[in-house]
Amino acid sequence: MDFKGPKNWPQAIGPLSVLDDHSRYAIALEATGKLDGDLVREQLVQAFERCGVPDAMLMDHGTPWWNWQSFSGRTHLSLWMMRQGIRLCWSGIRHPQTQGKVERFHGSLQRALERRGGVDREPQGWLDAYRAEYNQVRPHEALQMRTPASVWRPSARRYDPHPPPWEYPQDAWTLKVDCQGTIDIQGRRWRIGKTLAGERVMIQPIEDRFLVFYCSTLVREIDPSIPRATIVEHWIEEQKPSQRM
Repeated sequence: MDFKGPKNWPQAIGPLSVLDDHSRYAIALEATGKLDGDLVREQLVQAFERCGVPDAMLMDHGTPWWNWQSFSGRTHLSLWMMRQGIRLCWSGIRHPQTQGKVERFHGSLQRALERRGGVDREPQGWLDAYRAEYNQVRPHEALQMRTPASVWRPSARRYDPHPPPWEYPQDAWTLKVDCQGTIDIQGRRWRIGKTLAGERVMIQPIEDRFLVFYCSTLVREIDPSIPRATIVEHWIEEQKPSQRM
């Protein structure tokens, strides 16, 4: 998921793109007009109702799904996605190659804007037509010249507007985040983030460290040899906790 840059776009913020990693199918392509978490959530709800809920989503450290002023970086939007059982992954900072597929999609979209003279009065209508063409008509070299729509399949996980509380495995080590956003491990207080105050997190020992998961997303890594909790990107793909929903 990403926002395209505003070049040749009639709004200050370029369109929101949500792309399926396997098929390159454009799940959503929306002219939100601004970086607003509520607007993004509204579009994701519609996408999830049409296409099902994904197992995981990859995004950069941009708003509205990342807050640089928050210790944990989490926003109301990212927590809402976690509670839907979506494992969130973030790309490397200033490393757009991590999201190469959506960057390539934005490149194709930019070239279409330039060839077709841009967008005038109805940006969403233009995006809807482009999305239909991209998904159903335009063959994709990475798909052996098939269209994304011919490869894509909806998720079997249906959207629930009121998901039940997340259930960790029965034998999991869980702790409740206190009102200060901290947890106690080995007699020391570790800062997790006030956005998770009152929530339960799962602790997974790995060698001499502790991985902290909220729902299925890795949110912190605790190393007792250093004085603060951190997040280490290479753990995100390697450690996937078992879960029951």
